Amino acid sequence: MEDTVLFGLTFPQLEDLAFKILVPAFILYMIFIIANLAWKSKAGKYGTLWLFLALGIGFIGFIAKGLIQYLLGIE
Repeated sequence: MEDTVLFGLTFPQLEDLAFKILVPAFILYMIFIIANLAWKSKAGKYGTLWLFLALGIGFIGFIAKGLIQYLLGIE
């Protein structure tokens, strides 16, 4: 049984590439949204810090998970 090829890549290769490119792009977009929200609401330095902490805790955990896996050599 042959693997399905899309854009010259098998599905697992395409999935891995999308995971490595699209998820960080989405995280950068979320950072932009939080910064824009802080700027438009005139939150100030302290308010901006809390916005990033409260709204960014999900992708902070995602980044930490990837960093821990990299440091421990877990794939």
